[in-house]
Amino acid sequence: MENQILYKFARNQDETVYFSLREYKDRTYLDLRVFYRPKDTEEMRPTKKGITLSLDLLPELKRGVFACEKKLSNGANLSR
Repeated sequence: MENQILYKFARNQDETVYFSLREYKDRTYLDLRVFYRPKDTEEMRPTKKGITLSLDLLPELKRGVFACEKKLSNGANLSR
């Protein structure tokens, strides 16, 4: 399997966060990575900023995102 981009969103005008599936040593991983566009090209390039998780950790990732959403929806202020 070649890398499959599943979702992406702009982090700012120069960077995009990509969600992709990639294979390594016959195992499939979820990769969340920041890509940037160099000034001399239109092609997006990966940075070191990101994480790669085995698919068995996907439920934990979802729980963590849900916990953050729940906290923020309750009016949480991160500066406290």
